[in-house]
Amino acid sequence: MTALASHSQPAPAAAPARSPGRDSAGHVLAPLGVAILAAAGVAAMYQIFVRTTVGQLGDTAAMRGGDVEHPRVVEVLSRTLNGTTLVSLVAVCLAAVTIGVLRKRIDLAVAATVLVLGANGSCQLLKMRLERPDLDGLAMPNSFPSGHTAAAASVAAALILVLPQAIRGMVTMIGAGYVTIIAIATVWAEWHRPSDTIAAVLLVLAWSAFAAFGVRLLRSRRPVEPERHSRVGTALLLIVFVVAGAAGVLGLATVLLSERVMPDLVSGRFAFLTGSAGIVAAVAGAFLIWVRLTSGDRPATAPAKAVRRRTKGGSK
Repeated sequence: MTALASHSQPAPAAAPARSPGRDSAGHVLAPLGVAILAAAGVAAMYQIFVRTTVGQLGDTAAMRGGDVEHPRVVEVLSRTLNGTTLVSLVAVCLAAVTIGVLRKRIDLAVAATVLVLGANGSCQLLKMRLERPDLDGLAMPNSFPSGHTAAAASVAAALILVLPQAIRGMVTMIGAGYVTIIAIATVWAEWHRPSDTIAAVLLVLAWSAFAAFGVRLLRSRRPVEPERHSRVGTALLLIVFVVAGAAGVLGLATVLLSERVMPDLVSGRFAFLTGSAGIVAAVAGAFLIWVRLTSGDRPATAPAKAVRRRTKGGSK
């Protein structure tokens, strides 16, 4: 009878699975650590490429070496820069907020707004307040960091934040490509130096991570479902980051050696390609980090139907 009774008793309802790692303090505080490191990166870029002579000379050489003569390349870069207007960026930002509201994720809508406003506002404030000593003989006003790059990167980051995980990987790749083109185009047009654009990407990453920290903090006491990353997209971004980063570091060392010790060792075109490689690496690394920070923040749904099925099966 005991055996029969044990078979007739319904199985207890299973509680929704919680992931201890994702609910831990480390999961909540990780974006805050990224934000601090990214902000420190902005400060380091300013000290190296704006406050030192060799940094300014190498940075300016990369900007002035961007003489692109291919008509098709010139057309693409020109259209991309002309299309990055305040109206278009505001429209995309409003679309990101609307998506968050429609998904009933007000926290993501607020975080996207904070991300865009904070990144672009601080970018313009830094550009107005930071001093640029004339160490390269050009006597140009401060252009650090790049407003165009910050605007494009912040809007792309906002979309990645509010969109569903199913299409987040595809949007990440498109956004990374768009930001890369904008950043390189500003250098080609001699509006900005490579350090201006890389600093803008790091600044957006800092605000993005801060926004992710706020979202995780608000939802820290709620169960969350783990989300799978796009392996193809993650692997591609990682490969681009490693290859472009290695090329950028080696090229930068050569350019600085040319400016400091052996003048005319490399051409202006080589300096431009080196700066472009650094931009590609910075964008790939930032988007690789950002797409991981946006995961794991959706609420877990209680598997009521699954529980009922298990209960029914256990009563047989």
